[in-house]
Amino acid sequence: MAIGRLIKDLRTARGWSQGRLASEINDAFGTPLDRECVSRWERCKAVPGTYYLRCLSAVLDVPLAVLEGEVNRRTFISDVAATAIAPVVASDLLSAGFAARLDGGPSGEAWEHKLSTYGTQYMSLGAADIQRRVAGELVVVQQQLDTPQLWSVAARLMTLYAKTFPGSDGSKAVNWYRTAAQAADESGDDSARVWVRGRAAIALGYEGASLGVADLLADQAMAISDRPSLGLLNAVMGKAHAAAIRGDHATARQLADRGRRIFDMAGSYEESSDYAVPFWRMNVFLSLLLARLGDEKGAVAAQQAARRELPSTLPRFATHLELHRGLMLVRSGDKAGGVAYASTAMGQLPPEKHSLTLRMLMDEISA
Repeated sequence: MAIGRLIKDLRTARGWSQGRLASEINDAFGTPLDRECVSRWERCKAVPGTYYLRCLSAVLDVPLAVLEGEVNRRTFISDVAATAIAPVVASDLLSAGFAARLDGGPSGEAWEHKLSTYGTQYMSLGAADIQRRVAGELVVVQQQLDTPQLWSVAARLMTLYAKTFPGSDGSKAVNWYRTAAQAADESGDDSARVWVRGRAAIALGYEGASLGVADLLADQAMAISDRPSLGLLNAVMGKAHAAAIRGDHATARQLADRGRRIFDMAGSYEESSDYAVPFWRMNVFLSLLLARLGDEKGAVAAQQAARRELPSTLPRFATHLELHRGLMLVRSGDKAGGVAYASTAMGQLPPEKHSLTLRMLMDEISA
C-alpha cells in the first residue's frame, strides 16, 4: 500500500498526470511504459520491480532507498542527507563538519541544548533562516553518528529541516521526513520514532500536502506506541487533517476527539517550541481542522481559545488564525471576501516572518 501512495504523492507534487510520469520514464529510459501501468502501481494493483523503482527514483528525484523503504545504516546519511544538503552549504560548513569529527564534536547534552534552541527559534524565525542554520548542524552531526542519542538528535534535526521545504515538494520535504524516520529507527528510541513521524504527519496534513505520506507516517507512529505523547498527538491530528481534506468528515471528527484526549494526558501547556503542543497550539490545529469541516461554531471557539493564550511574541500563529477565518468565509460562499481577508492578514505580517505553511494555506484559500 505505501509504495502506491508514495508514487502518487510524488507525482502530484510535481503537477504531473499519470501519463506525464509514464512519458518522463519513457523519454529518459526508452521504456514502453503506459499510463495504465502507473495507475496500477498507484492503486496497488501491481508493484514496480527493481528496474522501474530505479526509473521512478531518477525522474521523481527521490533516492531509491526512499522508494524501497530500505536504507543502509552506514551510508544513508552520506548518500541521502549529504547530497540533499549540498546545494545550500558552502565549503566552510563542510570544513566545520570534519573539524568536529576530528575534535570529537559537541557532546550529546550540547546537541540536546541546540535542539531546544532551534525548537524555540522555529516559532518566530522565517523558513530560510532556519534552513540555513540547521543545514550547518546536519553537516556536523553526520560526522558523529556513533551513539543512539546522536541518531535521535539527527532525526529531530532532519524533521525540522524538512519543515523548511513546502510539503508539496515531494522530492525534498517528503524525502527528509522519511529519512528522519529511518534515523529515528537507528536510535532505538521509541519516543523519537513516534515524534519524528507524528511531526511529519501534522506538518503535511496541516499543509494539505502529500496526504498519502502523512497517513503512512501517522499510521507508523500509532503502530510503534499508543502511549499518550506529543508525537502520538501530532500523528493523530495530522491524520485528522488528511481525512478532512479527503471529505471523510466522520473519521476526521473521531480522530479530533482522540487528539483531545491525548492532549489532556500529554499536552505541554506553557512551552513555546516546535517540540511542544501547548493549549493555544492545540487549538490552532483544531481551528483549521474545523474550518475545513465547515464547523463554523467550533472553529470560532477554537480560534478564541487560541488567542487567549497565544504569546504576543508569535505573530505568525496569529496570522494562521486569521487565514483560518478567511477559509471559513470562502467555504461559506464568500470567496472574494475570504481571499481579501486572508490577503490582508498576510500583508500585515512582515515578509521575513512568513512561513511556507502560511503560503500554502493562502493557496488553499485562493483555490
